[in-house]
Amino acid sequence: QVMLVESGGGLVQTGGSLKLSCTASGRSFSWYAMAWFRQAPGKEREFVAGRDWNGETIDYADSVKGRFDIYRGDAKNTVYLQMNSLKPEDTAVYYCHGRVTPTIEATYDYWGQGTQVTVSS
Repeated sequence: QVMLVESGGGLVQTGGSLKLSCTASGRSFSWYAMAWFRQAPGKEREFVAGRDWNGETIDYADSVKGRFDIYRGDAKNTVYLQMNSLKPEDTAVYYCHGRVTPTIEATYDYWGQGTQVTVSS
């Protein structure tokens, strides 16, 4: 069973930093892309940051550009989201997303369970 597990969430003051980690367990994949999404209460889940595994394409939501960085670890099954200059509006549950393309015909998407990030005033 393949699972994505997030960690690193918590409570931080405005202007502080957090680093989220996402680690895949179970079967090892050659990931095509990894991304982070977030969802605040009463709002739709939104894209935050994403990258292909080689880092040839990296995208950020306008709201986090210049503050957040997505990058992979030395292990192929780990991706991070470094969050700086946090604002109360960043408060949300953050979800890790991974995509694999084992064949040209098939695409599979995996989601983590989410980790809570709360930014206090």
